[in-house]
Amino acid sequence: MKVSALVVAVAGLAVGVAATVSVAQHSKSQPAHGTKAAAKADIVDTAVAAGKFNTLAAALKAAGLVDALKGAGPFTVFAPTDEAFAKLPKGTVEMLLKPENKDKLVAILTYHVVSGSVMSKDVKPMSAATLNGQQVDLKTDGGVTVDGAKVVMADVAASNGVIHAIDTVLMPSDKDIVTTAVEAGSFKTLATLLEKAGLVDALKGKGPFTVFAPTDEAFAKLPKETVEMLLKPENKDKLAAILKFHVVEGRVFSPAAAKGATVATLNGQSVTTQTSAGKVMVQNATVVKADIDASNGVIHVIDTVILPK
Repeated sequence: MKVSALVVAVAGLAVGVAATVSVAQHSKSQPAHGTKAAAKADIVDTAVAAGKFNTLAAALKAAGLVDALKGAGPFTVFAPTDEAFAKLPKGTVEMLLKPENKDKLVAILTYHVVSGSVMSKDVKPMSAATLNGQQVDLKTDGGVTVDGAKVVMADVAASNGVIHAIDTVLMPSDKDIVTTAVEAGSFKTLATLLEKAGLVDALKGKGPFTVFAPTDEAFAKLPKETVEMLLKPENKDKLAAILKFHVVEGRVFSPAAAKGATVATLNGQSVTTQTSAGKVMVQNATVVKADIDASNGVIHVIDTVILPK
């Protein structure tokens, strides 16, 4: 598998980028005139001159992202209008602009940017990795939406990319892998085992990680005595080795996994992914739900516990 990634320094924050994206607008709103070749102002100056993105401009300044979006790029920016920011609960913008909330603001703003300059004619329904590291979902049924936000003005060309105005602020997941799994309610056994193995803090760390998460039903397929044995204190190392076999460094989304790969796990051994009968497999386990974003990685739900040698 070739998982494209590069590290971008954004306001002192290293953000993993993996993206080739198609963005578009088939709605009834009129696109901005002009072409990228004719554009002379960068994304930030273009947004400011448009007069519809004053809150976004202030947020970019507070997050220390102005210079990054004035860089060579190219970037595609899903830019919330002032009206979009006004739809947020009262006090949210003021809270995000406070210096102590800079990291949260950076996470939100980078979730609106993908690598590459893509015009509306190149659209297709898909998911695309953002500079935040998490994915946005693009749909074209009845007009283009990005995570449910409508593109209200497309193809605003800039010298280092393109802007698509949207009517709602996009919010990435702010919950880590462990919290996301616990709240899903289908991973009670996994959560218990992570705690017993002393791995909770590790998977709440910065990451990012890709976790192949067995459901409670997956663990129930194991012999009853196996789980009971693993829960004993003297078997903590063996338990940790099994759980680490389900974790890969970095974000590996399902399209990359579907192509087939052999990747090292935190256990030290490798797992192999492939596509079989139209479904993504990890070892002998089937991915039953893919690409669940978390603040520090991505979860793929699997139907079988995979065991290292």
